[in-house]
This record gives sequence, structure tokens and C-alpha cells, in this order.
Amino acid sequence: MNQFSLQYGNSNELEGFPHVKEFVLRKNSTIQLDSFSDVVSETLRIYYVIEGKFEWLIDRNLHVLYPGEIGLVLPGQRIGGSKGYLDIGMLFWLHIEVEESEKDTIDLGRWSTLSQKERSLIGKILMLNKLPVLKMKEAGEILHEVKLEIMNQELGYVTRVNHLMDSLLILIARQSTRQSTSRRDFPRTFMKLEQTLRANLKHQWTVEEMAALFGLGTTAFTEKVKSYTGFSPLNYLINIRISETIKMLKRPDVNVTDIALETGFYSSQHFSTTFKKLTGYTPGEFRKSSMSDT
Repeated sequence: MNQFSLQYGNSNELEGFPHVKEFVLRKNSTIQLDSFSDVVSETLRIYYVIEGKFEWLIDRNLHVLYPGEIGLVLPGQRIGGSKGYLDIGMLFWLHIEVEESEKDTIDLGRWSTLSQKERSLIGKILMLNKLPVLKMKEAGEILHEVKLEIMNQELGYVTRVNHLMDSLLILIARQSTRQSTSRRDFPRTFMKLEQTLRANLKHQWTVEEMAALFGLGTTAFTEKVKSYTGFSPLNYLINIRISETIKMLKRPDVNVTDIALETGFYSSQHFSTTFKKLTGYTPGEFRKSSMSDT
């Protein structure tokens, strides 16, 4: 397999891919000191090991990668060889520029052929799980296809490459969820989900999106949530929203309409109706009562 090293801005092959900052296939036969020093990644980095054993520090933790495994480095995380150099072996690496969007997520960007909803969900999954090592032999086949398309530049190769990268990221998100779910019990995983929901209540969450964070279908996810909390997923989400609004209503400087929109309600009327149904008070009555108690 022939080696290559492509960098956007220096390699004509990447002219149609401004989001691909580096795409490399490297066979490292000798150890060179300081060849893989610790750096903070500004991109989404995907490393796929073909041959050898690589010992890296990812996000300051030691990880060992073997053939058929992916090293995944998120923007803002640190990456480097455990001894400061690149180990002997062979690997692909792909550095993709992504966009920061909502809190605790990343957006793949407009190059992706996925919908905005799908791109956002992949970003949330990667940032939620933060798994640096994934077992994914199929990633090697996809990266090899990307290489052939970029090098041959046949009709439609730009679209084909972007489709392949979308497929790779979908598989990475799925595998990240599977590995994350398998190493955590449901209560701990559920706590992580609740933290994710509370951090972004403005988002109009669907059951499908929440289930995807668990790597489950909607039916299995709904059954687990009901057995664990007694609520359906959407009713549980409403309860979280109401608990956050209660905290915010105790601050007299925050407008009720702003509270409603900030916590994911469609309007102040929708918020008032739901709030009274669950608490017995309108938001105004609750605020007046809480202020008189202080």
C-alpha cells in the first residue's frame, strides 16, 4: 500500500475538500525522537491502525491502539505519543475541520450530506461519550475507498468522498454508543443523559434523538425509561424543564417569556399551561409565592 501525505493548501488533491485538513497513510519503519509531540487538536482527528502497536496520550490519558482500532481525538483534546514519538507501524489519519455549535457538541459542517438533525446528533454522541479508542475494522475499508477516490478523481469523486466520510462518522457514532453503553450500567448512563438534556433544554429533543444516545431503538429506550423513572421519555423531559424553570422563577430579574423559551417551551402560554398542570400554580403565582417566602 503506497504511502501519501496530503495537507489542505499544499496538496492539489484536496482542493475540493476545505474541511479535510490532513489525510495521510504512513508506514513508520524507524523511531524518530520528537516525531509525535503532545499538541492540542483543533480538528476532529481519526486515526486507524493497520499494523503495529501505538501507545498514545489522548486527553492526558494513556491508551494503546492495535490493528483494527480507531483513535478518536475531539477538538480541544490533547494528543501525542506516550514517549513523544510515533511508534513503528502503519496507519491512516484523517483530520476534519468541524464547527462549534451548541454547548457540548460539534457540527460536521455544510460539506456533510447528512441533515442538520443527524449532524447535530452525531456531534452530541461524540462529545457525550468521549471514547478515544474504538474497535472498528470496517473503518479501514472506508478510508481506503476515500484514498482511491481522491487519487483517481473520477466523475463525482467529491460527492463520493463526502458520502464516505459521512458513513465513517455514522459508524463511529454508533460504535461509540455501543461501547459506552456496554461499559456502563443504565442508571449511570441515564444520569449522563439527564446532564446532556439539562445543558441544552432549548433544543426540541425527540425520543429518537434521546434513544440514539443510548444506542437503542425508541421502543426499548421508552420501556427502560418508564421502568426506571415511571415516566415516558417526553414526560420525563418536561419534568426536567419544569424543575429548571422553578429555579429561574426564583430570580425576579428574569422575564417569564425568556424562561419559557430558554427551557424549550414553544411560548409563554405553553409554559404557563404546562407549569400549572404540574404544580398547581401559574408561573406568576409561583414567583409571587416564592418571593413572599424569602
